[in-house]
Amino acid sequence: MFEKSLTDLIRGIRANKKNEEAYINQALDEIRGEVRRNDPDIKAVAVAKLFYLHMHGYDMSWASFHVVEVMSSSKFTHKRIGYIAAAISFKQDTDVLMLCTNLIKKDLSSNNFLETALALNGLCTIVTPDLGRDLAPDLIAMLNHSRPYIRKRVLLCLYKVFLKYPEALRVAFPRLKDKLDDSDPSVVSSAVNVICELARKNPKSYLNLAPQLYNLLTNSSNNWMLIKIVKLFGALTPLEPRLIKKLVPPITSLIQSTTAMSLLYECIHTVITGQMISPETPGSDSEDNQDTALARLCVSKLQLFVEDADQNLKYLGLFALCKLLPLRPRAVTEHRDTILECLDDKDISIRMRALELISGMVTKKNVIDIVKKLMLQVTPLSESKDSRANASASLFAASENNYSLEVVSRILQFCSRNTYELITDFEWYVAALARLVHVPRISVGTEISSQLIDVAVRVKEVRPFAVAQMVNLLSDTSIIESSSLEVNNVEALFAAGWICGEFNESLADPLELLDILTAPNISKLPGRIQAVYLHASFKIYSSWVHRSVHMAEDPFKENTAMLQGRYHKFSTSEDLEVQERASISYQLLNLVDVKTSVEEWTVPKLALELSSLFDGELNPVGPRAQKKVPLPEGLDLDKYIYEPEVEPANEVDVPDDSDADDGLFRELTSSRNGDRIVEEDDRRRTEVWPSRVVFV
Repeated sequence: MFEKSLTDLIRGIRANKKNEEAYINQALDEIRGEVRRNDPDIKAVAVAKLFYLHMHGYDMSWASFHVVEVMSSSKFTHKRIGYIAAAISFKQDTDVLMLCTNLIKKDLSSNNFLETALALNGLCTIVTPDLGRDLAPDLIAMLNHSRPYIRKRVLLCLYKVFLKYPEALRVAFPRLKDKLDDSDPSVVSSAVNVICELARKNPKSYLNLAPQLYNLLTNSSNNWMLIKIVKLFGALTPLEPRLIKKLVPPITSLIQSTTAMSLLYECIHTVITGQMISPETPGSDSEDNQDTALARLCVSKLQLFVEDADQNLKYLGLFALCKLLPLRPRAVTEHRDTILECLDDKDISIRMRALELISGMVTKKNVIDIVKKLMLQVTPLSESKDSRANASASLFAASENNYSLEVVSRILQFCSRNTYELITDFEWYVAALARLVHVPRISVGTEISSQLIDVAVRVKEVRPFAVAQMVNLLSDTSIIESSSLEVNNVEALFAAGWICGEFNESLADPLELLDILTAPNISKLPGRIQAVYLHASFKIYSSWVHRSVHMAEDPFKENTAMLQGRYHKFSTSEDLEVQERASISYQLLNLVDVKTSVEEWTVPKLALELSSLFDGELNPVGPRAQKKVPLPEGLDLDKYIYEPEVEPANEVDVPDDSDADDGLFRELTSSRNGDRIVEEDDRRRTEVWPSRVVFV
C-alpha cells in the first residue's frame, strides 16, 4: 500500500473537478487511518494533507491530538508541519492546548535556534491566557539570548502574550525598555514596533520612554523605525506639550532632507495631529513665526504629493491637507488651483477628498468661482439622455451618481452655512439652486426646496427674480416627467409653486401660470406638490381679480370657468389633501356670481373679496421669538376649557353608530401660510375607558 503525498493530493483534487467532494471525502478517510499509524513520517504527511484540506473549509479539529504528536517530533521538518497545523487549526478553546505548555518550553530552550524560532512563531498564534502566564517568565529571560535573531522574535512574541495576559507587561517592561538600547538594529526596531503598538491603547504609560525615543529619532537612519517613532511622538505630544519644542527641529530636519515619501508623510501628519502647529491667529503671518514657517513647509511638501502621478500619494496629500486646513486655512488656500485640478481626476476617491478640501476653503470672495467649478462636475451629465441611459446600468455610473450627490450636498451645505453668510448675490444663488434641480440621478429636491423658500422669505429684494426663476421651473415639463424615475428632484417644485403663490404680485403673466399649475399632467406629481399647486393657483387667481377690477367680462368668465372645471376634476383625487383643496376652491368659485346683468359689467364683489383670505405679508420669524412672547396671566394649558361630563363609574353609554345626526361633525379651518383649508365629515368614534367615554 502506497500513501499519497501532499503533492499527490493536490494533483488528485485538480484531476477530479467533477467529483471533487467525493474525492476529498475518500482522502479524509485515508488520512484518518494514516494519523493513527506509528510511523512519524506518514503521520506528518497526513497532518500536512489535513491542514491543506482545512484551508479548503474542511474541519480538522478532530485531529488536534495528532497535531500535538507531530509538534513533539524530534525531526525539525516534522515539527514545522505540526506548528503550522496548530497555527492554522487551534482555537482558544482547543482542549489539547494544555498539553503544549511543556512542549513549547522544551523547544524554547532547544540548542537549535531554528527550533526555538519555530516555537516562538507557533506560540504567537496559539497563545492563551494560561499559556501566556506559564511561558512569560521563559520569554522574558530569553530577551538576553545571545542571538539577535531570537531576541527579535521574542520581543514580537511577547506582544501577543501581553494581549492575552496583560499582567506580563508589568514584569517585562524594564527589559523591554532596555532593548531600545540593544546593540543590534533589528532588535531595537522590534522593540520600537512593540512599544508603538502597545501605546495605541494608553500612550500616557510610555511618556518616560521619550528620552530614548528622541535619541533614536535623531541618530537612526532606519526609515521604517523612524516612521514608528514619529507616530508614537504624535500620540505623546498632546499628553506632554513640552515635547513639542524639543521635537520640532529634528522633525523639520527630516521633512526637509528625507527622500522617503512614507517617512515624509508621517512626519507631516505628526506635525499636524501632534499639535506642533498652532491654529492661525492674526499675528501668524510673519515669516519669522516658527509655526507659520513649519506650516508653509508642510504645505509645500504636500503639494508634491498632490502633483505626483501616483494616485496613492495624491490621495495622501489631499488627506493631510484636509487635516491642516482648519489650522492654517490661508496657507492651504494658496494652492487652491492645484486642488481644483484634482476634481477632474479619474479616481473618484481623489475627487471626493478634493471636494471635501474645497468645501472648507470657501470664502465670500471665491464662493461663486468654486460653485461654478463644482457645477461643471454635475451639469454635463444632463446633456446626453442616451449616454445617461447606458451608463445607469454600470457600477461606474452608480459611483458617479454618489459623487454628484456629494457635490450638490456640499454646495448646499457651505452656501447655507450660518444663515448664508458667504452669499453676497442672492439672485446668483437662486439661479444656482434652480440649475441644481436639473442634475439627474440624484435626490436633493427637498433640500433645494427648503433653501429656495428660506431665501425668498428672508431676502425681500430677491423675490421678483425668484418668482421668475420658479416660473421657468414650473414651465419645464421634463421635471414632471422625471417623477416616474426612482431618483428625482421633483420635490423642488414644491418651493416653485409656493413662491409663485406667495409672491404672485411679481408674476409677469398670471394667467399663463394658472394654466400650468392646474394642468392635468400635474397629477403625475406627489400629492403634497399637487396640493401646493392648487392652493397657489387659487391665490394667483384671487390676486389677479383684485388687481384687475376693470377687466372685461369675457376674460373673467373664461378663466373662472377654466379653474372651476379643473378644480372639479382634482376634487376626486385619491390624495385627501389635494381633494380638500380642490373641493374648497371649487365651492368658493361657485359662490362667485358670473351671470351677465342688464347693467354695466363689473367684477362680482365676492370675487374681489377672495384676496382678503390671503391678506398680510409673510415675514421671517426668529428662532427665539416664541420665547420672548410673555405668557398671559392666569393661562393654564393643562386645564380643561370645558369640564367633561361626569359619567357613572359602572355605567357607560356608548353612542349608537346608527345615530348619524349625532355622530357627524364638520370642521372648517384656514391658515395664512396657505397651509390648508380643511373640510371634513366623519363619524364620532368613541373609546370606552373604565371611568369615562373619551371622544376622538
